[in-house]
Order: sequence, then structure tokens, then C-alpha cells
Amino acid sequence: MEKKFKDRYLAGEIEFEEIDDYSQDWGFSDETVTLREYLGLDAEEEDAWISVGEEALKEILDRQRAIRTS
Repeated sequence: MEKKFKDRYLAGEIEFEEIDDYSQDWGFSDETVTLREYLGLDAEEEDAWISVGEEALKEILDRQRAIRTS
């Protein structure tokens, strides 16, 4: 199974901006999962992304990324 956006971002494999590519790929796919599931986000992360914007989601993920690498 291919890694989800969140896993790859937290591992430092991709830049945050690739979320747009993942979202577009999901939109053109036959996936039956929600975009949140496709990206690997939890409900809190999705809420921040929708309610506040991409910068809020990036901040949350960057904090998680910092914890992983410390």
C-alpha cells in the first residue's frame, strides 16, 4: 500500500505543497475513501485545514514532524 500524504510529509519525503497533488489525484481517482482518509489526516487536522486554512494544517503537521525528528 502506498504511503499517505501525511506519512510521507512527516517522514520528510515530500514538501507540504504536494498536498495539492494528492488532493487532485483523489479527485480524479475511483477511491471510495474520503479526502481526509486518502491524505491520512485525523479529524482535528481536517478541521484546521477546512476552518482555518492550509497554513494551520501545516503548523500542526510541522509540530508532529519536529517531535518525530527530536
